Amino acid sequence: MDILNWRLPFISIVILGWGSYILWQRKHHPDRIIQWGFRTDNWWSVSKRVLPFALLAISSFLVIGLLNNSIQWTWHIVPILLIYPLWGILQQFLVIALVAGNLQDLDEHKQRSGSIIFITSLLFAIVHYPHAWLMGGTFLLALFYGYIFLKERNIYVLGILHGWLGALFFYTVLNRDPFSEVFAKYLN
Repeated sequence: MDILNWRLPFISIVILGWGSYILWQRKHHPDRIIQWGFRTDNWWSVSKRVLPFALLAISSFLVIGLLNNSIQWTWHIVPILLIYPLWGILQQFLVIALVAGNLQDLDEHKQRSGSIIFITSLLFAIVHYPHAWLMGGTFLLALFYGYIFLKERNIYVLGILHGWLGALFFYTVLNRDPFSEVFAKYLN
């Protein structure tokens, strides 16, 4: 994606491909969907658990952005706040649900939750290589999300929050405009 600068085609293909797979599973194996965290019955309990983390994260982003003079306010943040949660849900499904969830569900190899969370967080950070701030931020996010997911199993809340935190992280800490990075060459 980064090497070829194919962000929009890559993201679109991944969302369509995995989205189709999830819909197929929903039709043929509805219990698996719930196990993966595609559920709304615990929406409010999960939301209440992640709200303090979200507020601390946003405050940290603003402090880092102010100290580094890296805050970038533009109208571009609005569409990113609207569409990035879909990508966040898919990322949480791929890393948290499939990796952490499946490791937890392995009967013959019962692993401690701490090891599962650490392995998943490390993987999530590595996927964001070579961007050091992004690797650090996603590692911390996955530590917390791994813990919440293994307790509650709700991908929607974690994914939507991932999208919003990710968008704010780009515009405050990284001084990057993901809207321009993804859509600019298609809009000119």
